[in-house]
Amino acid sequence: MSIIAISQRVDTVSSYNEKRDALDQRWSLFLKLCGCVPLLIPNNPDLFSDIIDSFGINGIILTGGNDLQRYGGNAPERDETESLLIKYSIENKIPLIGVCRGMQKILDYFGETLEKVTDHVGVNHSIFFKGQNRKVNSYHNWGVKEISSQFNVLAKSVDGCIESIEHKEHSILGVMWHPERNLEFENLDIDLFRSWLRVKK
Repeated sequence: MSIIAISQRVDTVSSYNEKRDALDQRWSLFLKLCGCVPLLIPNNPDLFSDIIDSFGINGIILTGGNDLQRYGGNAPERDETESLLIKYSIENKIPLIGVCRGMQKILDYFGETLEKVTDHVGVNHSIFFKGQNRKVNSYHNWGVKEISSQFNVLAKSVDGCIESIEHKEHSILGVMWHPERNLEFENLDIDLFRSWLRVKK
């Protein structure tokens, strides 16, 4: 199975005076169906090289949760760790997928500016993706409607928000929906992740 480095959200637990790295358990279930094993990356940039160099990873996923610090978030350590993951992807030609906040991080890394969006939290809406209409979930307050020519736009929502991108030079894909949050995982998402992460059947 392919080993996939996967980022984690930061949860602040004030009653214990702790900041915890966390990942939805459904990610492991989804990735198993994709033929992948997750390698959880802690939000500690100082440990990044020691961890990433100890495993022969085949791909990278940047997950959702937490706003970027530039847009009001309070987890700069996550921003820095995910920047290192993107840099590692580029330098080593390893495929990377950003999901929701992960796509926002990709856009920010390459100098794009996010904007506040409305009616994109806790809803399902239609997009046109991979030559077909489909319904996807939505849980984000930040997005883009226009981006530079360094990206291909793969999908938009009916209100003009960009829902999926791919970088023209690097193996970097972004989607704004959460495949792991569907009650039943969709074959379209499984096939997309398997294909982009180059998982052998």
